Formats: sequence, structure tokens, C-alpha cells
Amino acid sequence: MELHNLGRTGIKVSPLCLGAMMFGAWGNPNHDDSIRIIHRALDAGINFIDTADVYSQGESEVIVGKALADKDRSSVVLATKVHAQMGDDPNAQGNSRRWIIANARTVCDAWGPTTSTSTRSIGPTRASTSTRPSGP
Repeated sequence: MELHNLGRTGIKVSPLCLGAMMFGAWGNPNHDDSIRIIHRALDAGINFIDTADVYSQGESEVIVGKALADKDRSSVVLATKVHAQMGDDPNAQGNSRRWIIANARTVCDAWGPTTSTSTRSIGPTRASTSTRPSGP
């Protein structure tokens, strides 16, 4: 599959992006089915996967992490989003630096280790170490 520039980032992505919103309780709760879909997309040349913290209260990100556990993560572009309410904590939402970094740390944990440390750089280590609430 021909890759295209992602804006001016220097990152090359497939023209198609696999959306992971329906992986988990919101759509298909069967993790094995969702993992097969992700593997099929990767095999077809898709290297761009989109998810968000709010999709099935983080379950989508966990499924993506499972699917990529035995793959070369450095060749996959993972996109996630923040903003929506994630539990009862009033600070577990929005676009504050605190929430974005806490969320990114949680996402990185869900996605597991990578072969490229540069893809895990999410900010200063002195940032908030709070974790995402488990939700209702």
C-alpha cells in the first residue's frame, strides 16, 4: 500500500486508517475477533490505527495493545484522543496537561512495550502520576 505524509510531521501513513471505536463493549466485545480485524488490516498494509480513551471506557485501547503485542510497533502509527469524561474524578477529562499526560501513560501501559523508545516519549517525568479511574 502506498504511504502518504501525515501533514508536515514526516510520518508516513496508509491512506486508510483503521478506526477502533467498535472494539469492545460498544460494538464487538469479542477481543479475539477484534484482534483478527486489526491483524488483517496490518497484513493489508494499513499502518494507521485510531482509538480514544472513551471508546468502551478504554477497552478499545487494551484490545489494540493485545493485537500489537507480537507485532513490530515501530511501524504502526497509533492515534488516540482525550477529552471525554472518564469516571467520577472531575480531572479525568478535558484537555489539561495533567489529564493528557496521565491518559498517555495509561495508553502506553495498555499498548505495552515498543521496539522504539521515541514513540513513547510523552513528556517530562515529573508530570502527574495519577491513573485513569476505573469508571462506573
